[in-house]
Amino acid sequence: MARSAIEWTESTWNPVTGCTKISLGCRHCYAERMSKRLKAMGHPNYTNGFRLTTHEHVLEMPLRWKRPQAIFVNSMSDLFHEEVPTEFIAKVFMVMTAASHHRFQVLTKRSGRLRELAPKLPWPSNVWMGVSVETEEHIYRIDHLKQTDAFIKFVSFEPLLGPISDLDMEGIDWVIVGGESGPGARRMDPAWARRIRDQCLAANVPFFFKQWGGVNKKRNGRLLDGTIWDQMPVKNLIAESANC
Repeated sequence: MARSAIEWTESTWNPVTGCTKISLGCRHCYAERMSKRLKAMGHPNYTNGFRLTTHEHVLEMPLRWKRPQAIFVNSMSDLFHEEVPTEFIAKVFMVMTAASHHRFQVLTKRSGRLRELAPKLPWPSNVWMGVSVETEEHIYRIDHLKQTDAFIKFVSFEPLLGPISDLDMEGIDWVIVGGESGPGARRMDPAWARRIRDQCLAANVPFFFKQWGGVNKKRNGRLLDGTIWDQMPVKNLIAESANC
């Protein structure tokens, strides 16, 4: 288990590492930078650097973690990458189903493959499925997400690289917005974040503002119009309450 500094989760689990760039949001990939660093440090899971690699020995780790927690799946890769075998994806879902005391958060840019495989996968209530959308050009990923049977469907607009209007929020349970961070970070216009927030409020969709980003993201903070937005999916809270 790796403790995470990502604001909307608690831990990370990486049965897959490495990836390839497919859209604008990938340009300054933090996972690529981190993979190179971990390889240089001699970490055994990053011997291949950022080349996509599956790790069978990591699969059952969540079953050994007794404390219930929110787990970001493949923070260092994309589970639905075309090079990840379908059988391996199925194994990941089997573990998530078995580890029902955890909440798993899966995020992908490969929404086409997600839509293709979704009918063949189990969708227990502890598995949240999300897609990354950085510009209006990638709104189609939300449509693909809606075609799955995921209990919680969420959208991460991070890094948000342009204005996005007229969102169809039907079927979406949670929205995250964040600016790009790290070297070469591209600026997020405050009006872009406000526009998405206002659409969420109008549609009664929980809104989470992760960060302004920039080279020094801590200094830039998380306040949007003087408020920290940490809203979470209502459906999940009801489900967890029912299971108590």
